[in-house]
Amino acid sequence: MQAFYSDHFVLPLPDGHRFPMAKYAMLREAIAQQLPEVELLAAPAASDGQLALVHTPDYIERLTSGQISAAALREIGFPWSDFMVERARRSVGATVAAVRAAQQSGVAANLAGGTHHAYADKGGGFCVFNDVAVATRLAQAEWQQLHRQILKVAVIDLDVHQGNGTAHIFQQDDTVFTLSLHGDKNFPFRKETSDLDVALADGCSDDDYMAALTQALQALSLRFEPALVLYLAGADPYAGDRLGRLALTQDGLAARDRYVFDWCAQRRIPLAFVMAGGYGRQIEETVQIQLATFRLGLSYAQRWRSPDEAQRNPGA
Repeated sequence: MQAFYSDHFVLPLPDGHRFPMAKYAMLREAIAQQLPEVELLAAPAASDGQLALVHTPDYIERLTSGQISAAALREIGFPWSDFMVERARRSVGATVAAVRAAQQSGVAANLAGGTHHAYADKGGGFCVFNDVAVATRLAQAEWQQLHRQILKVAVIDLDVHQGNGTAHIFQQDDTVFTLSLHGDKNFPFRKETSDLDVALADGCSDDDYMAALTQALQALSLRFEPALVLYLAGADPYAGDRLGRLALTQDGLAARDRYVFDWCAQRRIPLAFVMAGGYGRQIEETVQIQLATFRLGLSYAQRWRSPDEAQRNPGA
């Protein structure tokens, strides 16, 4: 299984900044040590042309040149720097590369990504460019060119925060299905409308979460037949997350991931997954949750190579 990283581009953040920049390198080191079957590859940078499949030329230019306003930067949550721009491009490039790899081998990943608060013309919530939206649009364009058919894509967003930017970008687009399970009272406080939104109460437990996820994926199955899934495997529904407000255990998050992987395996759907949010009070716990997602991803990759095994473990 291939996985793409961009942690060598580190933002110069002020002391006390709440974004856990260190977790990306920690995750890569943990994967290298414990999951040697994962092929770790440096992410390419997304080009202006790729970004423009989703983002407005004016926003790309202002962001790249540093002419973006102070108010827009406050909404993003990062100070401007060349490293910020390059990291954002590489995060998009990693998801683009993961989608291409998944279409060839069944499953691939981005060690970062999931920047779902970015709109076409602005960023927000630590999200500069929307990697999942750009990768989706590029995959659809490439598929159309090769096969003269429409590629239907499902975005399964299980970050604790609603993917408002992604939902807005794909509104009124029947080729992309956006599903979001998120905290009802959490950021963003002004939600957009996904194809299917499931708002969860503060303190939501493992059992309640799995019941909601099961029902949501059953509804997705009835309404849409994706040929590609992009999965945002956020670690922030964890009870120990500083920004989450839900109460899932690490076992509960593993069960969530397993259910999504099984759902895709049964249907033989290529799956690209990204890490999205994770703000654990103990950063090591966030890394362990994300490492567990990669371990399950490897299992899915093995099942993809052996269709009979997928049928013996049909999942949802």
